[in-house]
Amino acid sequence: MRPPETIRGMSGSLCGQPDHVLHRRKFLTGLGAAGSVSVASWAGLFSVPTFAEVVKRRAKKCILLWLCGAPSQFETWDPKPGRVSGGPFRSIPTRLPGVHFSELMPKVAGIADRLAVVRSMKTQQSEHLQAIDLLSRGSAPRPPFIRPTLGSVLAQQLGHLENPVPNFILLDPCPEGNEFKEFKNGNWAGWLGAQYGPVRVGGDYRIEDVLRQADMTTDDHEARTALRRFFGRKYENERHSAAAASQNAVFERVKGLMSCAHLFDMNRLPASDRERYGPGAFGLHALQARHLVENGAPFVMVSNGMPWDSHVFHNEIYQMLVPELDRVIFNLITDLEERGLLDDTLVVMMGEFGRSPWMNQARGRDHYPNAWSLALAGCGIRRGVVVGETDADGVDVVGTAYNERNLFATLFTALGIDPYAAYDLGDLPSFYRVEDRTEPIRGLLA
Repeated sequence: MRPPETIRGMSGSLCGQPDHVLHRRKFLTGLGAAGSVSVASWAGLFSVPTFAEVVKRRAKKCILLWLCGAPSQFETWDPKPGRVSGGPFRSIPTRLPGVHFSELMPKVAGIADRLAVVRSMKTQQSEHLQAIDLLSRGSAPRPPFIRPTLGSVLAQQLGHLENPVPNFILLDPCPEGNEFKEFKNGNWAGWLGAQYGPVRVGGDYRIEDVLRQADMTTDDHEARTALRRFFGRKYENERHSAAAASQNAVFERVKGLMSCAHLFDMNRLPASDRERYGPGAFGLHALQARHLVENGAPFVMVSNGMPWDSHVFHNEIYQMLVPELDRVIFNLITDLEERGLLDDTLVVMMGEFGRSPWMNQARGRDHYPNAWSLALAGCGIRRGVVVGETDADGVDVVGTAYNERNLFATLFTALGIDPYAAYDLGDLPSFYRVEDRTEPIRGLLA
């Protein structure tokens, strides 16, 4: 955030309107004290339109393109042409000398100088549910404690109290069915509390049932909200209940949703944008994610069901899937760059593991956590780098391998969040954002 410059008008002088006056010294004092006092003590600044616009544009944000089902590294970031493991697809050169991607990703190859690719991920879980849990939370489970997911941590760390846009949004075209369902219906926020769980939107590209009833006046609606808030807080204070506090925070989100429901209406976006990203749900949800972070959402997760789980007819399926991914990544990164958002928005492109170097009898690739790839771009990430490598057939990592803790340390560091801070859990055992002070992937960090 660069407050002194960004709050100035086009002429270079501060606007003289009362609503736009923001005393520089108070602003900087508030920022400097934010780490030691309650955010609520200066959160009223978000009612100042100019300050709110500065935060919306310059605050750090994250978009996670969750490629559920686990995409193959061979047909994306780490092709092995001419090898038995490589399959029928060729590789093509990218904007990076000596670096090749799959021929199914020509658009992304043209913006490789804006991306960072990790080819040496190595994790321990080979089943979807356990692997999704591991890569979403950044550490193996320690029952009965439930670690918050990445989205919940970033909602807490990057969000702010008066943001009408939800701090954690999950765009999911398939809210029912598939192996992701059990995880989706679980506890996303863990010990952080329900207020940091996701607002989940399905495949209709809008939030339903958030408009005030036509026969209810604004005054009646506000009075009802105030009454509910009073009794909710009274119960919370009398019972000293953390669960009640979380529930009250969730209710407070509803008012915010009512005021920002228009941001979820895809029909308000230009048809030309929808044509570039669409027509599939994954592409349109990626466009929606761009629109949401542009309007102040700190974290948006875009899931695409489980099409990548290619145990049968792998090559035929990937001829359809990868070109869509290519188009979506190209348009998302390009749009963020053109809008001046990429330097403040971390984009993560990954699934829960990779695919096997061999084909099974059904001409499919099976689950493979031993050597797989992911890509990142934007906030805090070096441009045009490829970290790590696999052997000639992609069976194992050559040199240093990285796991979920290395990844989370990298993401937190890129976003300016202390990866080793302890959670305040009272008398419970000590937990940290990244356990054992695991190092980030240094080659990725700008």
